[in-house]
Amino acid sequence: MATMIDQPSSQPAPVPAALADWTEMPDSLSPVLGRYFERSWSHGRGHRLYDTGGRAYLDFACGIATTVLGHAHPAVTRAIHEQADRLVHISNGMGYVEPVSRLAAELAAVLPDPLDTVFFANSGTEAIEGAVKLARRVTGRPGIICFSGGFHGRTLGSVALTTSSINYRTGYEPLLPGVHVAPFPNVYRDWGGDAEAAVSGSLAALDRVLAEVIPPSAVAALVIEPIQGEGGFNPAPEGYLRGLRERADRHGILLIADEVQCGYGRTGRMWAFEGAAIVPDVVCLAKAIANGLPLGAIVSRRELHDRWGKGAHGTTFGGNPVACAAGLAVLETIRTEGLVSNAGERGVQLREGLERLVAADEGIGDVRGPGLMIGVEFVRDRATREPDGERADRVIARCADMGLLLLTCGTGHQVVRWIPPLNVAADEIDEGLGIFQRALEGG
Repeated sequence: MATMIDQPSSQPAPVPAALADWTEMPDSLSPVLGRYFERSWSHGRGHRLYDTGGRAYLDFACGIATTVLGHAHPAVTRAIHEQADRLVHISNGMGYVEPVSRLAAELAAVLPDPLDTVFFANSGTEAIEGAVKLARRVTGRPGIICFSGGFHGRTLGSVALTTSSINYRTGYEPLLPGVHVAPFPNVYRDWGGDAEAAVSGSLAALDRVLAEVIPPSAVAALVIEPIQGEGGFNPAPEGYLRGLRERADRHGILLIADEVQCGYGRTGRMWAFEGAAIVPDVVCLAKAIANGLPLGAIVSRRELHDRWGKGAHGTTFGGNPVACAAGLAVLETIRTEGLVSNAGERGVQLREGLERLVAADEGIGDVRGPGLMIGVEFVRDRATREPDGERADRVIARCADMGLLLLTCGTGHQVVRWIPPLNVAADEIDEGLGIFQRALEGG
């Protein structure tokens, strides 16, 4: 069981003088990057993030699901310092570095057979791009099928697979050719809460795509988030994932699981796909992998990497030694502190607390998700399920004013997402629920 590793300070933390002046966006920063908060951050300690005024916030945003062990975790910080003192960077194209090779072996050890071979990238987007290249090259097929509401990245290739927001795609056409979108089984929004109907109906829709739009013989891969992240924290029913696995096997198609946000213990299992008792052909990882340092990974069986071919893909910075050293510390901490189990236990506590609030708030339509990946969907009307993104935005703003950081997601920003650190403690969950309740009562 995890214990709380920090307490909010009654006095403002010391602020370096150079940071106190950066309280507004400077003209030299591009405004194209969307920001959840107009706050200036100084430092983090444990599960608290501090602004430049020294105020502490309970950080349940975690750098968009990256700092899964919190801030300045001693094991991660120590690993970073020790590796930086030895070697900050050398491209993996020049040979082998101990933390890189070790992390590949450790990752393979926590994934099911036959997922045993790792290619390191810098991010989740790069992992998706590489996985698509792998699929096309080894199958000799051009087609990629993704699913409505999914988010797979912002680069020109990965955004072709992304439909969680039309703004991510607008003005960038033509996008990557050969990409086809099938309906995702959004149980709450599209199927009235009927998971069985969502599975059968969505699989039937996929079969129509394969019969009417692109033949299976031309499809290289199915790419899916087992639990959608940016699209609204929507879990794919286990029966649907099993249906994808069966169709992929039947037609010689690769099944690619995007576990960038939902993986790494987040769901109370090490990997979200494990709930369906399937094994994908390719798994894409990032976010939590190095507790905030830029790192991503493509994992599949050795035979696929051999067929991909030497020099068919590459990277300059992917698998940076310092990031990989941090990654080793993350995996070791998850293992030794039992954080997958903790995510499951604290997730039950969080889910039960949120469900109690639903009964008292007609503007909440759904609470969903396993472990510490829980979405709260705001609606204007429970009968019509019309999204209420404006209220969700107001609620997270009020939470921030009261010292709790949460984020929104969903196609209309109508879902408040809860992604606390994996080592979150019971009293921190209670603290977060208390702030959230007061924010809801504010309107």
